[in-house]
Amino acid sequence: MIPEDTKLLLLDSNGKKFVVKAARKMLEVGGLGVVDGTALCDATIGDTMKIGGRDFIILRPSLKDLLGIIERRAQIMIPKDSFLIPMHLDLNSGSRVIEGGVGSGALTIVLLKAVSPSGKVYSYETRTDYADIARRNVALSDNEANWHLKIDDVCKAQLEQNVDAVVVDIPNPWDAVENATKALKAGGYFCCYVPNVNQLENAVRKMREIGLAEVVAFETLQREMVVHEGGVRPSFDMLGHTGYLALGRKMLG
Repeated sequence: MIPEDTKLLLLDSNGKKFVVKAARKMLEVGGLGVVDGTALCDATIGDTMKIGGRDFIILRPSLKDLLGIIERRAQIMIPKDSFLIPMHLDLNSGSRVIEGGVGSGALTIVLLKAVSPSGKVYSYETRTDYADIARRNVALSDNEANWHLKIDDVCKAQLEQNVDAVVVDIPNPWDAVENATKALKAGGYFCCYVPNVNQLENAVRKMREIGLAEVVAFETLQREMVVHEGGVRPSFDMLGHTGYLALGRKMLG
């Protein structure tokens, strides 16, 4: 049996995915219709359930599943970039991280996964419409309780202090570097994501000017390998340029 309030993924034979919270009542699922929540709770993970004449497999949603179905207004940071950030920022359960520019909340969900169950993500967003979308998207995850969202400018706001990392996805990250550095503990990391090289140059120059160490900038390219009976070859399509990451580390208290 599946406990109530469990987040579930319903997957049909065409790969269409829906996320639903288990409850013993009739559930309204956007894009799908009404689902018998009692039958859902009486099932187990991996069971097949018929909804509207279609068969759905019941699974727990992965992080990548959630990012594939969230509502989007702002362009999201895709997994090839966002999944690298927790590693480079050395985030783990208990870490405290500030996020500047929440957008649709995709990176927020990734950061929450990294720091939960005992860490915190403090997100700053200047646009209330983006914040509303992010709230709905983060609610799909299991880690909403670890999130604090503020309508404010990360470049000017009074930030939480002694945090492990600050990551910003805003058009002017260089304006956030000084305020972010003051919030970091010794050894903490600053990271920014930008789409254009002129933004990258301005950000890196400011990071060096402030005195951050181990400053590095890079982009990530991803290409699938096609494996079939006739041999193996790189795909003709690839995930090329999406954005640049720049990182630096605060060494002194």
